[in-house]
Amino acid sequence: MVNLRRRVPVRDARGDAVVAGFVHEVRRLKNIVFIVLRDVSGFIQVTAKRGVVSDKVFDLLSEVKRESVIAVEGEAFESKISKLGLEIVPKDVEILCESLEPPAIEFYRTDLIKTGLDKRLRYRFLDLRNPKTMTIFRVQSLVCQAIDEFFREKGFTEVHTSKLVAQATESGANVFPVDYFGRRAYLAQSPQFYKQMLMAAGFEKVFEVGPVFRAEKHHTPRHLCEYVSIDFEVSYIESDEDVMKVVEEMIAHACQTVGEKCRNELEILGVEVEPVKTPLPRIPMRYAYKLLEGRGFKTQPLEDLDPEGERLLSRIVREEYGSGLFFLNEYPWPPRPFYTMRIEETPEWTRSFDLIWDGLEITTGGQREHRYDKLVNQCQEKGLNPEEFRFYLEFFRYGIPPHGGSGTGLERLTMKLLRLDNIREATLLPRDPERLVP
Repeated sequence: MVNLRRRVPVRDARGDAVVAGFVHEVRRLKNIVFIVLRDVSGFIQVTAKRGVVSDKVFDLLSEVKRESVIAVEGEAFESKISKLGLEIVPKDVEILCESLEPPAIEFYRTDLIKTGLDKRLRYRFLDLRNPKTMTIFRVQSLVCQAIDEFFREKGFTEVHTSKLVAQATESGANVFPVDYFGRRAYLAQSPQFYKQMLMAAGFEKVFEVGPVFRAEKHHTPRHLCEYVSIDFEVSYIESDEDVMKVVEEMIAHACQTVGEKCRNELEILGVEVEPVKTPLPRIPMRYAYKLLEGRGFKTQPLEDLDPEGERLLSRIVREEYGSGLFFLNEYPWPPRPFYTMRIEETPEWTRSFDLIWDGLEITTGGQREHRYDKLVNQCQEKGLNPEEFRFYLEFFRYGIPPHGGSGTGLERLTMKLLRLDNIREATLLPRDPERLVP
């Protein structure tokens, strides 16, 4: 048996070595067999010539099936002949687990995926064997690491709030109900209320990276029913400008980290990371209306922009400001949640924003209303019953600092960073209105 404790990643194989992985490719000639072996670090060519290797090893490699898992012990060296640059001549081979049939989806060519996305997601465990697909999540992992480092260096405390809640963040629409020992509960749409609770508790700076759930029957390349949200909340701010500064620094740090540390991954994916130059443009919604109307796009007063409007506005901002990222701020009051702070002089507008990246909103945030009486009035103005939000409103009865924060979709951030066409490509196990397995 091959001693797996001696196994090294194929990219590090030199001299007498043991490598193990999936059989990516098999080429059989009369007196020679070429195997391309794949592990998480890359590829290596296994070359077995009749008369050079034992008959047992030659016969075994001659019969092995694609995607079987094997271990190879032999002499590994850099090779100018092999396209992979690394080659190993086997002394011993062990089939750890044989593939019983050809893969249900095709991922043989790493530069070309022949199978449609729906079928790829059905066989996600196979789809992730494609180095190009796996690389997306290796980059996403580093994004999370970079964001974690960013917040910790800024003095934020990581928290983990409950995902089972008694009330929705707003009116109770678009939530998944759960039977909680005979009582009605919901999967959390956002950690918003709990982040604010921690501001009332005096934490001052908190962040969380965790799942949120939206029961929205969208069938678009940008929506999911479950996604990972990068949330933070910070106290003692003067306006939403303080929140936007944290957001743009976080995004810039994540992009810089990926650009510096993921060069091999970016090469596999065929993309480059555009540096984020801060400060990012701030486009008040009132001015955005004018920019769009100047291009013949019809807007609705005090309403949010639809996806087409966001895409057109992004093109305008890139042309005029040279940035693919910008803050759309001073949002109108009607589409914003009741806890959003309004601008005193012009209460039809708020101290809130979206961060748009080439036509896609990836972040929503702003300053929260922290004054109890105003918060109750705004709750009522939205047609909500303050009694249903008693647990939340209590936070504001005992003193709370001015505060604000934001939520950024990890999958949307990954999607724009790597220039993917569909958010499901940036989601390990997508959940949409039709998909609950795998």
